[in-house]
Amino acid sequence: MTVPSPYADRLSRLPVRRHEVEVRGGTTAYWEYGPSDAATTVVAVHGFRGDHHGLEPVLAYLPEVRVIAPDLPGFGESAPLPGRTHDLDEYAGWLTDFAAAVAPGAVILGHSFGSIVTAAAVAGGLATPRLILLNPIGAPALEGPKGLMTRLAVMYYALGARLPERLGTALLRNSLIVRIMSITMAKTKDPALRRFIHDQHDTYFSRFSDRDVLRDAFVASVSHDVREFAARIHVPTLLVAAERDDITPIEAERTLATLFSDAELVEIAHVGHLIHYETPAEAAGAVRRFLRIPVARGR
Repeated sequence: MTVPSPYADRLSRLPVRRHEVEVRGGTTAYWEYGPSDAATTVVAVHGFRGDHHGLEPVLAYLPEVRVIAPDLPGFGESAPLPGRTHDLDEYAGWLTDFAAAVAPGAVILGHSFGSIVTAAAVAGGLATPRLILLNPIGAPALEGPKGLMTRLAVMYYALGARLPERLGTALLRNSLIVRIMSITMAKTKDPALRRFIHDQHDTYFSRFSDRDVLRDAFVASVSHDVREFAARIHVPTLLVAAERDDITPIEAERTLATLFSDAELVEIAHVGHLIHYETPAEAAGAVRRFLRIPVARGR
């Protein structure tokens, strides 16, 4: 049974349209939220193992914005890119081509692994007036206090890729492991919100196309971070960071912000790597101020 979303009422007020587009030989599914004639369009890229649903709570608080939210190739309803390795260069190239086809000149937003993909694409030439990074990956995942956990995760994904296909895929989709990931990341003490977060991960974290795509994307997520690309990004950039993020400590986020030529850092207290689930109103408020979008009456 699906756990009701705390943001369902707000989401129900948004017009939502599903589309598909051919990019790099694969079919990318994407969803268009908000008014089609909005003054501002944002392309929003989700994080590792998730799909477009993860960013919906933030979008619920941005009703005046037109948001294009694709599923990354190989995840959700998007097909993998045929004959290609799903590494960071491929994802950055895909995003550049996707944005050019669907929403040229849009603001670009990325969450978690999506922050690496969007930063790499913008540094590589993707044209955008502004860049928004939620829970940016601002330090090497293999270093710091969570380095051991990351190395265990590397072994887990490698084992899933090496075992016989049926057994390996079952390991990677194991519901107990997904739940442990979810419990580790959630910081809220609200039991209803925790149930919703766990249900979201249970429902969407295993919707990857195959174990090779999952392994490639995981390797990309832990082999790179936004610091690599910050100096080559010359558009105004917003970083929305969490004070209790276990993946990138807030001190590293503060350092990351100094590496951009024009960056603003917003810190959200009492939350970890799930800003998009636990504090979407605060994240949307930071985005609204950054994009200079007035609050509509009645919202």
